[in-house]
Amino acid sequence: MIQTVETGSLERLGKVLGVFDANLDTVARETGVSARVEGTSIVLEGEEEAATVAAEVIKSLLRTVEAGEEIDKTRLLYCIELAREGHASDIEGIMTGVVAVTSRGKPVKCKTVGQKAYVDAVRSHTVTFGLGPAGTGKTYLAVCLAAAAYKGKEVEKIILTRPAVEAGEKLGFLPGDLQTKVDPYLRPLYDALRDLFGPETYAKLMEKGNIEVAPLAYMRGRTLSDAFVILDEAQNATREQMKMFLTRLGEGSRMVVTGDLTQTDLPEGKTSGLRHAVKILENVEDIGVVRLTEKDVVRHPLVSKIVRAYEADENRKSEEKRKKGEKK
Repeated sequence: MIQTVETGSLERLGKVLGVFDANLDTVARETGVSARVEGTSIVLEGEEEAATVAAEVIKSLLRTVEAGEEIDKTRLLYCIELAREGHASDIEGIMTGVVAVTSRGKPVKCKTVGQKAYVDAVRSHTVTFGLGPAGTGKTYLAVCLAAAAYKGKEVEKIILTRPAVEAGEKLGFLPGDLQTKVDPYLRPLYDALRDLFGPETYAKLMEKGNIEVAPLAYMRGRTLSDAFVILDEAQNATREQMKMFLTRLGEGSRMVVTGDLTQTDLPEGKTSGLRHAVKILENVEDIGVVRLTEKDVVRHPLVSKIVRAYEADENRKSEEKRKKGEKK
């Protein structure tokens, strides 16, 4: 079967093809078709299903180019995977809409279907739980949405917090006061805020108290009103801490809780407050729960493979534990 995709111009054709036709070569290799260029068109030939998938991918790449986005290898492989599942059209929805703009004027956009669902959930719910492995953009997108809400005068301040759980290191041996000791745990939040506001504006907002970054323990006894509140690494919060945090919600505020349930650093025998909260609150009105997967990892392509390997190992251990229980 032969499928032809017209790009409309040599400029768009060049961007779709990539440097030395790298994009087209990847599509042909991954889908098992032969590909050639005729004028400003791309001709794909192969089995009906393979040719259809390849054509859908090329069309998605063309929409990406038309949206002013660059095509990288991670996005290309993601397009191919979506096309195989019959969801290539979802890419167009991802390309439209900007989550936030960095201090350097660079627009931040969702890169996966899961990320788009996550952003939409945060925008439409008062409390949102974002669950998923490392590299899915849970924290960065939440901070982007917080920055956009502040700049749009939807909230008066941004509050970011994390449980200061010791993951192999002892806080007591670190120099300085408590704030200095927990700063390393909060570093990803600082970095994201600086990226969005710029170092000078960020410093001024911190000084005025419009941005607050603090350990979870500092939230006790407070009512958080007219604020965009983010609890990061929530898998390390206990049930008591999670209840304490969620009940701080005040008028005009929005909360985002992010975490990875496969990376809990709580002591043996302690139940993750995040796991418990999602279990009992998932069906409560105005609370959204979004589960991101390894398909939403937007770091190096190898990260997705690492995540899948660890998940497979966890599943194997759980199955072995179940079989041992049955034997008893």
